[in-house]
Amino acid sequence: MHCVRKVTDDLYWVGANERRLALFENIHPIPEGVSYNSYLLLDKKTALFDTVDWAVCRQFLDNVEYVLNGRPLDYLVINHLEPDHAASIDEILLRHPETVVISNEKAFMFMRQFGFHIDGRMDEVKEGDTRSFGNHTVAFVYAPMVHWPEAMVSFDVTNGALFSADAFGSFGSLDGKLFADEVDFDRDWIDSARRYLTNIVGKYGPHIQALLKKAGTIDIKLVCPLHGPVWRKDLGYFIEKYDKWSRYEPEEKGVLIVYASMYGNTEAAANALATRLAEKGMNKVWMYDVSNTHVSYLISETFRLSHVVLASVTYNLGIYPLIHNYLMDMKALNLQKRTFAIIENGSWAPKAGDLIQEFLDNELKEITVLNDRITLNSSFGELNEPELESLANSLIESLSQEG
Repeated sequence: MHCVRKVTDDLYWVGANERRLALFENIHPIPEGVSYNSYLLLDKKTALFDTVDWAVCRQFLDNVEYVLNGRPLDYLVINHLEPDHAASIDEILLRHPETVVISNEKAFMFMRQFGFHIDGRMDEVKEGDTRSFGNHTVAFVYAPMVHWPEAMVSFDVTNGALFSADAFGSFGSLDGKLFADEVDFDRDWIDSARRYLTNIVGKYGPHIQALLKKAGTIDIKLVCPLHGPVWRKDLGYFIEKYDKWSRYEPEEKGVLIVYASMYGNTEAAANALATRLAEKGMNKVWMYDVSNTHVSYLISETFRLSHVVLASVTYNLGIYPLIHNYLMDMKALNLQKRTFAIIENGSWAPKAGDLIQEFLDNELKEITVLNDRITLNSSFGELNEPELESLANSLIESLSQEG
């Protein structure tokens, strides 16, 4: 049974939603599912833009055949070779021996590596090349490392549709609502979009910036990503978010407290700091237990907020492992331009604070670490009150100075 939606004249969404998958890329939780988007253009010649993950291939094939309605599939445009978008290439080619695959040199190399049967059916394009399908002319623009080296985007110069590959995507199934203006995006979707961008593409901020510069030279009217809703209104809102995330600028001034607490004592100190901040008028404070929160959510919040408090017990004379993993993800995803504060705990040798400080100083870029620190010996008590007051004041002062 088909399930399609019309995007605009001659263009149809023929993708599918996945709600059974627990982990995207077998690492990131997706409790609200994910969409795999593919688009079919009906012109004098037909052109399919990308395919879908193998898990939703049957629905995808039904959708393609329904929209084609007996017409041949003349072209398959592949913008990105990651298997969640390219896995169904052979299924399309088996059913449509007439189809020519349009992509770039590096993408064709990857197709061969994945074992796709493309020989004799290739139309290789380079940066700035165009192809006409009749009334619609499509230009091809390279987007390397957004977020694979072969990635490109396709721009329909006739209707202004940008097929943006993994750029401008989001976690979350579409649930029938294809367009961003059909939902309250700022309320219901922005967190999923941020978590997608920061964890999947966050490392490649300069490459996103390069793509945004190219996008600024064309008249985009529609953004058709490979995940998440299609944008036909308020494009500037989402482009501004991508610009900020890819420049590693905080979206909001506020405090993120991420704590590791084995027996509740470090958590007590984190709670005391959050309370003191609220008493001083700073109520934009969010707390997360690193042991109960997947690191992808922590990374998303770290990209959102300006200040991060790391509260860690000392574990085997080192940083608590899950705090360390969180730090390693910050490094891997190129996090920059944040202010940090430290709370450490240790019954006989509080070492976590110095080790966290060393990591932040040496492994991250454009980072400020506040001099004030809370050091616990086993538990939080009256002796820590001066440190608590000093750290709270230091955070308030720092927040007032930024932006």
